Amino acid sequence: MENAAVASETSVRRPKRGRVLESADVGPSKSSGSVGEKADGSPADGEQGSGDGSFDGLDEIAPKTKRKRGAAARAAGWKDDQRLIDVVKYNAKVIDHVVKRWVERYEGDPKSAMVDLLMMLFEACGAKYQLDVESLDETDVDDVVVALVQLARNGEVEDYYSSKQKDLKSFKENLASFWDTLVLECQNGPLFDNVLFEKCVDYVIALSCTPPRVYRQVASLVGLQLVTSFIAVAKTLSAQRETTQRQLNAEKKKRSDGPRVESLNKRLSLTHEKITAMEEMMRKIFTGLFMHRYRDVDPEIRMSCIKSLGIWVASYPSLFLQDLYLKYLGWTLNDKSSAVRKASVLALQNLYEADENVPSLGLFTERFCNRMIELADDIDISVAVSAIGLLKQLLRHQLLTDDELGPLYDLLIDEPPMIRRAIGELVYDHLIAQNVKNSQSGSTGGENESSEVHLGRLLQILREFPDDPILGAYVIDDIWDDMKAMKDWKCIISMLLDENPLIELTDVDATNLVRLLHASAKKAVGDRIVPATDNRKQYYTKAQKEALENSKREITTALVKSFPQLLRKYIADKVKISPLIEIVLLLKLEIYSLKRQEQNFKVSLELIADAFFKHGEKDALRSCIKAITFCSTEGQADLQDFAQSKLTDLENELIVKLKSAIKEVVAGDDEYSLLVNLKRLYELQLTKPVSTDGVYEDMANILRDLKDLDNEVKSFLLLNMYLHVAWCLHSVDSETPSEASISTLLSKRSLLFEQLYYLLETLSKVQNDGRSRSVLSCRVCVIVAEIWCLFKKTKYSSTKLESLGYHPDTSILQKFWRLCEQQLNVSDETEEEDANEEYIEESNRDAVMIAAAKLVATDTVSKDYLGPLIISHFAMHGMSTSEIIKYLITSLKKNASDELPTIFLEALKRVYQRHLVDVSGGDNESLISRTHADCKDLATRLSATFTGAARNKHKSEILKIVQAGVSFAFLNAPKQLHFLEVAVLPFVSKLLTSDVLDILRDVQKRSENFNKDEDPSGWRPYFTFVEHLHEKYIKNDGLQDEKEGHTVRRRGRPRKASNIQGKKLFDRHDSSEEDSISESDQNGEEEEEEEDQPLIHTFRSSVSKLRSMRLPQQEMNGQEGTSRTKGTNS
Repeated sequence: MENAAVASETSVRRPKRGRVLESADVGPSKSSGSVGEKADGSPADGEQGSGDGSFDGLDEIAPKTKRKRGAAARAAGWKDDQRLIDVVKYNAKVIDHVVKRWVERYEGDPKSAMVDLLMMLFEACGAKYQLDVESLDETDVDDVVVALVQLARNGEVEDYYSSKQKDLKSFKENLASFWDTLVLECQNGPLFDNVLFEKCVDYVIALSCTPPRVYRQVASLVGLQLVTSFIAVAKTLSAQRETTQRQLNAEKKKRSDGPRVESLNKRLSLTHEKITAMEEMMRKIFTGLFMHRYRDVDPEIRMSCIKSLGIWVASYPSLFLQDLYLKYLGWTLNDKSSAVRKASVLALQNLYEADENVPSLGLFTERFCNRMIELADDIDISVAVSAIGLLKQLLRHQLLTDDELGPLYDLLIDEPPMIRRAIGELVYDHLIAQNVKNSQSGSTGGENESSEVHLGRLLQILREFPDDPILGAYVIDDIWDDMKAMKDWKCIISMLLDENPLIELTDVDATNLVRLLHASAKKAVGDRIVPATDNRKQYYTKAQKEALENSKREITTALVKSFPQLLRKYIADKVKISPLIEIVLLLKLEIYSLKRQEQNFKVSLELIADAFFKHGEKDALRSCIKAITFCSTEGQADLQDFAQSKLTDLENELIVKLKSAIKEVVAGDDEYSLLVNLKRLYELQLTKPVSTDGVYEDMANILRDLKDLDNEVKSFLLLNMYLHVAWCLHSVDSETPSEASISTLLSKRSLLFEQLYYLLETLSKVQNDGRSRSVLSCRVCVIVAEIWCLFKKTKYSSTKLESLGYHPDTSILQKFWRLCEQQLNVSDETEEEDANEEYIEESNRDAVMIAAAKLVATDTVSKDYLGPLIISHFAMHGMSTSEIIKYLITSLKKNASDELPTIFLEALKRVYQRHLVDVSGGDNESLISRTHADCKDLATRLSATFTGAARNKHKSEILKIVQAGVSFAFLNAPKQLHFLEVAVLPFVSKLLTSDVLDILRDVQKRSENFNKDEDPSGWRPYFTFVEHLHEKYIKNDGLQDEKEGHTVRRRGRPRKASNIQGKKLFDRHDSSEEDSISESDQNGEEEEEEEDQPLIHTFRSSVSKLRSMRLPQQEMNGQEGTSRTKGTNS
């Protein structure tokens, strides 16, 4: 009876199992949870005593009740003669029943059952191999595996693992579930017979080391699942061992020896032996399988290994939570596959979440901390976001210093929003809420702290960006979702009005807090505060729209009484007033009527109108105009009428002030008042037409009579005249135009042209006369182009407005381009110095190039003249100008493809002629070298526009360019033959084979009448050109022969030229464990050459975004790809 009792005590009751694998990758399966434990972590019922030291049930064994499972299994489609592999492939529902039947067979006939199991393993690999039952014990594992590899070489293997068949979509999950169920079903006996699983593990390890990828995939899945299942059994046994030890200790207190103590000792010893046996099998699989497969050529196998290791360490730390195993998670942080790097990061996140693991992770953290920080800027966004989450864990445990975090804060303005959000969450957690963990008090942090405290910490961060509101907006955008204090409108308003005596705001803090209030309010109502990576329209659900409306109400309610106070306090501050006034655009104006606060509304409008005349800066003026216009259109009834009346009063007052300022300047007084009021009129005319009441003629007269006016004043006079003419044209009725309106418009246009053409003449003759002259020149170029487009002759031909059509003559067009070219040649240093100027985006090199390109793209002027001139500057002025010209070329390809060869060739000629002028000029070698490089670069870029499908579509245009280029080169041979090498040669590579032969014959025929020995150096470009034609023809001819004959295809993956070494992270390591991924690994992943995108895709609004953000162009260029880290073993 006592032996029976011992057997009962040492047996492990079969636990309930949870779900099977959730994903195709090897990971936690049924046994990945705490098998044999309750949800609260306590041992399962029946595995512990009563708690008082007694040992209930030790003397009796409850008889097992047998359930009728056969009927249910048959109902699920199981048949008695169904093979194990068919169950795994097609019928997961009967796996439990089939495993139980197999275990019963094994207990009766071990060899036969084992043969069936091993053959199922081979068939899962896709191979059909017959084992002999009688000679199973003598069969050598290596011999069987060699035979299986030979089957793969002969092509006799089916790949179920990667199959796309619908019936096999759950094959991987089912296979893992089968082995998990088998381990748990065998834990009462066969698991510990030293035969069954020893043999299975030997075959799994051997198969995992074979060349066929499908063998390694299946063996890795099975082996990793076995370890996970062994851990589940070991945890159950460990819980039982603790229970037994507790009972033994209680029993020893009663009596030091006796049958019960002896029985408990035996049970404790047997349980310990079983745990030891489990751990030995885990180590065997780890050494034989994991240590080789974690660096397999297949990234999916590597990822499965790392995912499984993360599960093992977290679920069984007593064995795996040590540097011997953790180092593999550290090494794979450098894997070339983003999926593997992410798996490693997520595994580490899981480990650092448990406080009890942190002390054991000390050395690991020290060694791999820098790499974890680098991964926050990984080339793969999902890896970077996961790495930032890992760094949050390290910060909470105070494992990182502030110095180490420094580079991370730069990612607050990174382009991918997901990375910015993750960094924002980290910044909020660490610097604002200050959530940390320590061993004494556990978790501490500021979630319950007041809004003032959090806002104060945020203002401390924003002090780093006092002069750059764009960067501050990025920080606010990143943190907004996490920081509730940013939606505490009353608290922010109270701080701005100094109602809280405990908080004293500096001027910088007040500025940042006003910007924060505006930005946070915009976010709350659904507006963007930073540029979007895509321009897709935002769509909201009904619930989201209601939430945004509620936010509008809350903001309006908070400001309805205090807004006039804020305006009064900050009305004189040019920096704070603009964001403060723009908050009006976010308010729900009907609240003023509902709460009977009409007087506050009117006072606010009065203050905004006062602010308009107190300031002369662009931002403040635009904000005032937008706010009053919004109130005049969105207000309710009487309030709307009041706003409209206020806008009319503002216009009238502005005209009076402007007339007075003009009279003062004519009388010889200062020009400041005139300049400020011209800016105000310009900003107002950008929004709506203004009745100038004779001011137009006054502006024209002052331009004509006072030639010594400040250049900025001249610029705004011209801008206001142009806008007035544009509004007049807009007001003309195209169906029934009156003669008086057309006559007036033509008269005003003539006055404008008179001043513009005078400036075209005079400004183009002045070189390097300061920034103000440069701004005026840019303004003149842009206004001239806009007015020409506005009155384009073809637009009004055959209409009632035909008399309005205008086309500039050639002399005016030449003067226009001369002035444009003068501005394009402004140095980059000058452009950078003036980057922070007001209106810089309207008066820089890009604005001039856009204006000129618009004339060509809209067919306003002759393409044959201006088109080549513009394109000749393709490679001369940096990225933004090149993007504009690319867009123009794309437009010409669509709308004027027939003229494209002529335009391209003329552009090449002009650049080449500039080079010849520099060569004949003499001694400036650097200038000669630069113009030579410009010529080659232009030809390369233009030829690159004929790539991919465009090459075949425009093959006739390419041939025309080459033919005309050859003719031009031989016009003055050998002096112009260099044109063949620098300008024509890049287009040769785009020609078809037959065309190459025709060009070769033509060139050789043209050279027959020349004596090439007279000037060998002059004829060198000719010989170079002919040699390239020969090479091109031979190469293409060879390819053509191959196409016409039989095509030879090489088996396997395409070879790669390079073999990049993996990064070694430790000073000492064995080759078996830490060699970089093998050469076959480097060759294992195919890379497709990326085709050139259409040019239209490259012309984005990013140029204007970069300039508006006031960031150096070089930095933004560097962010694309090069600034990001990736796995070093790629």
